[in-house]
Amino acid sequence: MDDSAFPLAAQLIGKAYAKQGQEALRRREGLAKTLLSQRRLPSTGWDDASIEFLLTDLAMMDSNNFMDNVGVGEREGRVYSSLVLRSHFRMSHGIGRSGDIAAVQPKAAGSSLMAQLTNLLVLDAMKIAGLIEVKAALTMPLATGMSIGLALLGLRLHWKSDPSKRIVLWSRIDQKSCLKAIVTAGFEVVPVPLKLYGDELQTDLAAFEALLDEHGDRVFACVTTTSCFAPRAPDDVEGVARLCEARNIGHIVNNAYGLQCGTTMKKLSRAMRVGRIDCCIQSTDKNYLVPVGGAVIAGQDPSVIAAIGQAYPGRASSAPVQDLFITLLSMGSQG
Repeated sequence: MDDSAFPLAAQLIGKAYAKQGQEALRRREGLAKTLLSQRRLPSTGWDDASIEFLLTDLAMMDSNNFMDNVGVGEREGRVYSSLVLRSHFRMSHGIGRSGDIAAVQPKAAGSSLMAQLTNLLVLDAMKIAGLIEVKAALTMPLATGMSIGLALLGLRLHWKSDPSKRIVLWSRIDQKSCLKAIVTAGFEVVPVPLKLYGDELQTDLAAFEALLDEHGDRVFACVTTTSCFAPRAPDDVEGVARLCEARNIGHIVNNAYGLQCGTTMKKLSRAMRVGRIDCCIQSTDKNYLVPVGGAVIAGQDPSVIAAIGQAYPGRASSAPVQDLFITLLSMGSQG
């Protein structure tokens, strides 16, 4: 209720109780106002009722929830099951538009606002985790592997690169997602073998240099990984970043698990300072304990991250973004 309604309520329940209720509502509304003005994680996590209060307001801004609205002519926003609708907090139009996943969806002002806030909150969370060099983050409704493929497509569009640059040097990891992502994006994968040091398999920088010399101008980018299963050690992202900087080669880091590890964040942060990393990709479920289906693409150049968003082929479900939004608000900066 707005302030003009409380004098009317006071006629029914008394001035003191009406004022008490008004103050309770305004306190929760104050949380939303602070979030919109500061655009970073709250110092203390919100309670569930406050999050639901905000999500209800945001959902009412989407056209499928307009009063007296009848969704005819298009099927977007029409949901058969009320259980499904409630599980999405009545947000059914999704986020983005046909040419940009980060664009405002005309039918969904509330969902679009939630998506923008989520990107700002997760950027703040990454800096708290130690990755202070990043300047932009984009929450994707895709898991890590597909986000790597999309990042490659976005970089190709952004750089308007020569089609002959089709080779991606991939520091080998025996897990299929990253390999399939590179192939799906239309590139030729050249695995870079690892070298055995003691009981660990580590990045072979000499092999990277040899393959860069061998393939020359045909190399589009390098892909490295920060965390994986033993006996493979995390890649030397700093060493590869220096090589990519020196040779003007793109560099994508598969940082699927990395946000939860301070040591990894320090290494990645230093690599961004001394070399080249165009973007790093983090899994939302592995780092923020939400259902599988989302990733965060982050980097130092906002125009690069924007270009990756523009490579997405159409609008998408807001559910993975909503999951992360709710979790970040629940955690706060102390979580």
